[in-house]
Amino acid sequence: FWLKFGCPSENPRKPGAMAQQQGSYDRFNIHAQLEHLHSKYQGTGHADTSKWEWATNIHRDTMASHVGHYSRLAYFAIADNEPIARVRFNCLQAMIQPCGKPPKKDDY
Repeated sequence: FWLKFGCPSENPRKPGAMAQQQGSYDRFNIHAQLEHLHSKYQGTGHADTSKWEWATNIHRDTMASHVGHYSRLAYFAIADNEPIARVRFNCLQAMIQPCGKPPKKDDY
């Protein structure tokens, strides 16, 4: 079967031939997918995302992941010698302003 039709991993064209043919379409498609991602999920950022907003999203995602995984909470509770409920509460409290107060915005 493979002798007649060829191996599926073999590319009969040159390695760069496909990239040249679909270059503009791929760029448009990737850009459209990225815009959809930004509109659907607030934490993915955009061109105007500040360093503080980006860091805040990362910290909140991390804390949410800790709260959502019971085994990780249990590990932290044992390491800190605290009850699991206290560790969960501390993680939720850390999500309020994980990077401090937002910086003042400059109006130009």
